Amino acid sequence: MNSMQVKKDAFERLLNIMDELREKCPWDKKQTLESLRHLTIEEVYELGDAIIKGDLQELKMEIGDILLHMAFYSKIASEQGAFDIADSLNGICEKLISRHPHIYGDVVVANEEEVKSNWEKLKLKEGKKSVLEGVPQGLPALVKASRIQDKARGVGFDWEHAHQVWDKVQEELEEFKVEADANSDKMEEEFGDVLFSLINYARFKGINPEDALEKTNRKFIKRFQYLEVESAKDGKKLGEMSLDEMDVYWNRAKKMD
Repeated sequence: MNSMQVKKDAFERLLNIMDELREKCPWDKKQTLESLRHLTIEEVYELGDAIIKGDLQELKMEIGDILLHMAFYSKIASEQGAFDIADSLNGICEKLISRHPHIYGDVVVANEEEVKSNWEKLKLKEGKKSVLEGVPQGLPALVKASRIQDKARGVGFDWEHAHQVWDKVQEELEEFKVEADANSDKMEEEFGDVLFSLINYARFKGINPEDALEKTNRKFIKRFQYLEVESAKDGKKLGEMSLDEMDVYWNRAKKMD
């Protein structure tokens, strides 16, 4: 049996199981689009964790979980007479074809940036009123800022050189310092501007700010938990230690990274 047939059979098996569960399982029969929503979000975060950890076996399992959710949503929609999974799959196929005229048409592109620029322009031709419409309102602010900047760049609204962006970072830092020193009502606004400009600079340097911050979070957790465990072994309590004492353990933890 060829590889494509194996994949088709596996997908068909998932859909058949979904049909059976929806018909026979009390829990699956109760689910709605709304009840599944928060579970799907959790699954996507678990997928992200697997990617950050570089755990391909876990990634395999998380992909399966998400595919199950997609099958579940499509099953519910088909019961309501709205669409089925074939409609969703054909819809994304048609969109990919129309959004890649350099592959399926006669458009010529020089690089990735031109591909992204064409993508945003094609969406406007499809009836989008704004290139920013595709940024979900519920995204975490850090991720949302990155997506906003990417989409603005797609239609040419961007700096030309990284040093210009860094100059903007320094400008925003100075403005924040002025407001912070004065303890003014504008501190929060200026701090937001600092973060936005730093995210922009990260983008120019090819850094994903969400990934970078998550790695720092994990690094901090690892070091702090080392501090907790090792100080307890020495009979010390965190709330009773001086910062200098804690720094001894912290510096040991840094050497173990």
